[in-house]
Amino acid sequence: MIDNNDLKVIKRLMEHARTTWAELGTLLGLSGPASADRVRKLEEMGIIKGYAALIDPEKIGCGLGALISVTLDKPENRAAFLHLVNNSPEIMECHHIAGAEDYIIKVRCSGTRDLERLISEEIKALPGAKTRTTIILSTIKETPILPIKM
Repeated sequence: MIDNNDLKVIKRLMEHARTTWAELGTLLGLSGPASADRVRKLEEMGIIKGYAALIDPEKIGCGLGALISVTLDKPENRAAFLHLVNNSPEIMECHHIAGAEDYIIKVRCSGTRDLERLISEEIKALPGAKTRTTIILSTIKETPILPIKM
């Protein structure tokens, strides 16, 4: 069970992942080592799943973003699709959704040729996969910070 101090740690690490143990200790009224133990406990519980740097995709050659709706004609085709999702670095997110389509994936590619390859040679190469693609023109808001209520 997590408490209010755990929520403070999670919020702080979402906003500033490079926060030191001492800074967390000050926030919580604990020592640095006690703060480190609390973070390790959250990691062991699977609440904190990992850490990453936030990178501007355009500045590293991944400027084309798209949302691809995927419909699978048979449930038996799900395993192959999920295998592709988990092994394609261009696929940033995958959501199983309610509605006409089965999944929506968010992808980042270097350009239209790269996107075409991903759709035509990888996704549509799967048995019974149909797609509908929406190109992202610009992004107004994109954040990994969850709305924690304390």
